[in-house]
Amino acid sequence: MSRIFSGIQPSGELHIGNYLGAVKNWVQLQHQHPSVFSIVDYHAITVPQDPAQLRVRRREMAVSVLASGVDPAVAHLFVQSTVPEHTELAWIFNTVTPLGELERQTQFKDKAQRQESIMAGLLN
Repeated sequence: MSRIFSGIQPSGELHIGNYLGAVKNWVQLQHQHPSVFSIVDYHAITVPQDPAQLRVRRREMAVSVLASGVDPAVAHLFVQSTVPEHTELAWIFNTVTPLGELERQTQFKDKAQRQESIMAGLLN
C-alpha cells in the first residue's frame, strides 16, 4: 500500500493557495492511504526569518492544518525541527549527493533567481 508524505512551510498564514494546493488533498488522502504530514520549519529558514515570528507561524500552521480536517487519530502530523533525524539524514545526503543534482532542483532555481545571496541550506 502507498504511503503519503507531504509538508508545508510555516512561511505565513494558511491561505487559499495552501489550502487548495495541499491541505484539502491531505484531508482526503488521509482516509485512503497511511499518511504523514509535516510543518517543514527547517525548509522555511532557507530565507531569512525572525525566529520569534517563525515559532508563532509554526504553531498557527499546525492549528490551521488540524482545523482544516487533518485528523491526528488517522494521520501523523509533526513539526520537522522536532525530529533530529531530519538534520542527521540531511548531513548524510550532503556527503553523497553531487552539487549539480542539487542545483538542478526546481525549488533551488526558483529561489536562486529571486535572491541576491543564496544560503547553502537551500540546496538541502
